[in-house]
Amino acid sequence: MALVKWDPWHEIEDMFDRYTRAMGMRRTGGGSEIAAVADWSPQVDITEGPDEFTIKAEIPEVNKDDVKITIDNGVVTIQGERKQEKEEKDKKFHRIERFYGSFSRSFSLPDNVNASAAKATFKDGVLTLQIPKTAETKPKGIEVKVE
Repeated sequence: MALVKWDPWHEIEDMFDRYTRAMGMRRTGGGSEIAAVADWSPQVDITEGPDEFTIKAEIPEVNKDDVKITIDNGVVTIQGERKQEKEEKDKKFHRIERFYGSFSRSFSLPDNVNASAAKATFKDGVLTLQIPKTAETKPKGIEVKVE
């Protein structure tokens, strides 16, 4: 029987591989890097000002014609697709870390927004969606006479 040197890092790496497979992730390129198998989600910032809500989404290298924004029943949805560069014969890819494919992000809106007046702009890979607020209705006080 041959003696084999024990390598604790190999066991940890094996355990990590099983964990990432169970979580729906995969290792890339045989190295120790992790990439999610699921579709990607652009990063967003949501801010509220006195007159409007603003959603900024980072979607570099996405054509504005490939982005669709809908507001339905108090939910705003941003959908689109980033297309992967076609592999050329004289190019050899050594690493691909960016995510490609379709994406979708949805956010609930408060009741005090005017969805029909929303407007979106797209500049330098950042989608900016501005949704104005409506005038807040203040509850009227009703005086009740006690008899």
